[in-house]
Amino acid sequence: ETAAGQRFTARLVRVGEEDLKQGQLRGADAGERARALAAELDGAPARVTAVETRPKPVHPKPPFITSTLQQTAFNRLGFTAQRTMKVAQQLYEGVQGVGLITYMRTDSPRLAGEAIGEMRRWLERSLGPEYVPESPRQFRGKKGAQDAHEAIRPTAAERTPDSVRGLLSEEQFKLYDLIWKRAVASQAASAEYLATTVEIESGRLGLRATGRVLRFAGFQKLYGLDEDDEENGSSLPELSAGMPLTVARDPVTADVTPVRPEQHFTQPPPRYTEASLVKALEEQDIGRPSTYATIVGTITSREYVARDKGRLTPTELGLAVSRCLVASFPDVFDVKFTSGMEDELDEVEEGRREWHRVVRDLWEP
Repeated sequence: ETAAGQRFTARLVRVGEEDLKQGQLRGADAGERARALAAELDGAPARVTAVETRPKPVHPKPPFITSTLQQTAFNRLGFTAQRTMKVAQQLYEGVQGVGLITYMRTDSPRLAGEAIGEMRRWLERSLGPEYVPESPRQFRGKKGAQDAHEAIRPTAAERTPDSVRGLLSEEQFKLYDLIWKRAVASQAASAEYLATTVEIESGRLGLRATGRVLRFAGFQKLYGLDEDDEENGSSLPELSAGMPLTVARDPVTADVTPVRPEQHFTQPPPRYTEASLVKALEEQDIGRPSTYATIVGTITSREYVARDKGRLTPTELGLAVSRCLVASFPDVFDVKFTSGMEDELDEVEEGRREWHRVVRDLWEP
């Protein structure tokens, strides 16, 4: 903490001339060394040796496509993929004869020019000219996207969530609010942060603290912070080189040191949630925007997987079915099967492959 009592967290990054890889001690005696260094740091005076600041813009994400809508609705609202698509269908069909969103089965993040113009005008009028970037933002779909429909967006930027709230159920409003804000925020100015790195010295030990200070909210004023924004909680007090520091003490438990030697284990990858499974399906080119929710719904309704605290865990039935199918049909039950079939069909369309052969190669086995 500073002399003024402002507190922050720093990590050990150097012992003498040795730089610690990712701030970690390794080896059989790592735990013993960590406890010894914690005791050494606990009683020693410290000072700031350097403060480096640099501007760091954070840009808005593209408007939703089917997969990102399902992921974000799960993470923010707790909606399953099927529930998200059901409610999105209702918003698409409309209330009182007015469709509120564009088609919700799409793999393209592009926006129509007229929609971009509407959003930019709304931002300038409602938030101010400083929230509108000089040129409109354009987003491109990934390789292999069909690009048949534009991104999921409100049919009119003027239909703000608050203006239609009285016409919608609670879940319809929550999803429309998410879609509207993500689409309009995608055309807003970037958020601007001042990223700060502080180097600290305590005897032979070197520590580092990182954080950032928001200078201009930009799109975040509308959309808020992203779930995967890993630095969103870190803030630092005003610090300058030469400033003295001490290890902070809790006034109630002054004898307890806040210096923590923590042991870390390599963790296996976590079980999928609905959101991370949809993301994996998209990354592996398994299925299409219209089938993500159906895939997840099928494996749960047939009890191939069970839900356990938001995670999808394979059941005994699911494991047995998987073993049987992969052993019997290794070509079909292969992660690359769907994307490979898409490539072959593209080649048929382009006249580079003869379709009878493609069908024969699939069916004869």
